[in-house]
Amino acid sequence: MKINSILAYDFNKIIMAGNSFGNIFRITTFGESHGEAIGGVIDGCPAGLKLDLEFIQEELTKRKPGQSKIVTQRKEDDIVEILSGVFEGETTGTSIGFVIKNTNQKSQDYSHIQDKFRPSHADYTYESKYGVRDYRGGGRSSARETACRVVGGAIAKQILKHYGIRVDAYVSQVGDLKVIKHYSELDLSTTYNNVVRCPDEHLVDMMFNYIDKVRKEGDTIGGIISCVINGTAIGLGEPVFDRLEADLAKAMLGINATKGFEIGSGFEGVTQKGSEHNDEFYIDNEDVRTRTNNSGGVQGGISNGEDIFFNVAFKPVATIMQKQNTINKDFEEVEITGRGRHDPCVLPRATIIVESMAAMVIVDHLLRNRTSRLIIDN
Repeated sequence: MKINSILAYDFNKIIMAGNSFGNIFRITTFGESHGEAIGGVIDGCPAGLKLDLEFIQEELTKRKPGQSKIVTQRKEDDIVEILSGVFEGETTGTSIGFVIKNTNQKSQDYSHIQDKFRPSHADYTYESKYGVRDYRGGGRSSARETACRVVGGAIAKQILKHYGIRVDAYVSQVGDLKVIKHYSELDLSTTYNNVVRCPDEHLVDMMFNYIDKVRKEGDTIGGIISCVINGTAIGLGEPVFDRLEADLAKAMLGINATKGFEIGSGFEGVTQKGSEHNDEFYIDNEDVRTRTNNSGGVQGGISNGEDIFFNVAFKPVATIMQKQNTINKDFEEVEITGRGRHDPCVLPRATIIVESMAAMVIVDHLLRNRTSRLIIDN
């Protein structure tokens, strides 16, 4: 049987590119779900930053598995070890290298998919592209890699703190259960007080019970994570190809299981006329403000000083504990049932990942701004 894939061409070697993110503040990650370790290298972090290692560990704890029955039961301490770029508690301006050891692999849980392709997973596309794949937990395609992004985000957040910029993400929708309140009506400081990561106390139990119900059915559910970036200055973003919202979109859609991104009014804005949608300017104590924020804090690809607000849609996790139809390596139609430890809903653990990626984007653009204007003293 002839399969329409890249393997039809006589490529001698195909390498996996795309392991780095960012322009000046740049992270490169490595490692697989069931390998010895995952880790990364961060370039572009300015020297002289007093690095709070406890804060980095706290951020990792927000993402790590096994925290409740509505997330995967894999037990990983996710202890980060800094290898370079820090001396006597301060960054040196050189590359920051780090590793996180994998300690709770159960590779045998994945032996049943060695020759089968899980529906809506990366199995078939990886095999077609590279001719080989690490089927243990998804290998490189596993969300295990995102722990490295949280390390990068935790360092970026410490830089942002010096600029008075704060990044807050929260679960705003699980299935049909949706937060109706505007983010300004919510206490976002309470987001991590519950395992669902929702700051609306009236919805927490309903969301938890719904995810748990879906889990017991051997199924999964998706939803939306919203993010607010407060305190950004005017002028972040490079017009044309490196627009701020474009870089944020790439950051978010590079997270496992994401399927949608919208900023400001997003898709709802198409129902409005320009006279309704335009954000009118006014002066507030000598500051330029907008009366509405349908732009989501970004106009012409550049931040305008208002809150940056966006939503990220996550699909249901592809691995379900139910029978599904698929194919194997011999291109025969077979059945498959998920096994092992998997998230019934990625949202609770993905919230900190959204924050981390957003923080790295903002830091990257802050550092780019240092070279955006030539100032000459007369």
